[in-house]
Amino acid sequence: MSREYFLPKNSTMKKTLCKQMGLLILVVFLLNQVYATQTQLQNALLLPNLPPDSLVTKTMVNYEVPAAIIPLQSNMRNYVDKYLNENAETLENIKERKSGTFKTIEKILVKRGIPAELMYLAIVESELNSRATSRVGAAGIWQLMPETARSLGLQVNAKTDQRRHTNKSSVAAADYLKTLYKQFDDWLLVVAAYNCGAGNVYKAIKLSGSREFWKMQRYLPAETRGHVKHFIATHFYYEDNGSIVTLTKKERIRHLSSMNKMVVIKVDNHKTVEAPASLNEPSDCAVIDANDGALIVGLENK
Repeated sequence: MSREYFLPKNSTMKKTLCKQMGLLILVVFLLNQVYATQTQLQNALLLPNLPPDSLVTKTMVNYEVPAAIIPLQSNMRNYVDKYLNENAETLENIKERKSGTFKTIEKILVKRGIPAELMYLAIVESELNSRATSRVGAAGIWQLMPETARSLGLQVNAKTDQRRHTNKSSVAAADYLKTLYKQFDDWLLVVAAYNCGAGNVYKAIKLSGSREFWKMQRYLPAETRGHVKHFIATHFYYEDNGSIVTLTKKERIRHLSSMNKMVVIKVDNHKTVEAPASLNEPSDCAVIDANDGALIVGLENK
């Protein structure tokens, strides 16, 4: 005699519901995979050739944040190519030997409201050699003169020279860069003033009738003109692109005018890092990376 077994209705409904839930979870998973792949493809298209350890790349990988590309000025291409052909080996050695110094400077600069990319100025100044001393008496990785260093709170005497202390000199240099930026509102002029003094930059502005580096550079000392261009070239070696610190004020405003959203990634117990004064234009957009102390790394264009 055959027997027929029937499942209770509620048991059948449970099985059907489980199947439906399983299908829903699978669909959601597949959609997430497609979205992640699209994001990676978009990022690859936006940043095809960035070094894997550049500031922008770290944010792209860690946070999947798109970043706008700032290309090299056309009038600088030949100069940068020549400079990098002659100095690429030295710059690569610095990166390999001084990775800890890079991270220390990045954290200090951004904590004090200075774009992290200004760390490349220290490479131009001294190749990150704390024992470096110039013919005129500037010393340390930031090549601060004794009087300037003392005015920034560093001890410089027969027994102690804090210009050779990476942390303390970087804090002093950040404060000095911030002071210069308040005067010029232009990072290229800040780099110029850091080399030859604010007075010489004001003199060049007066003689040229322009506050734009490319128009007034011939009125600056030859060493200073080279200093600014070396900074731009060094930046492009490590980042393979520009940033707000490689633009004049006019170029910066033009670039930021197309941005329409400020993006801030929170750091350290949900504290928010504010963008530096250089980004305080209408329609600004800054990307701030919470990794390694919050690095100001790029711009988002939506």
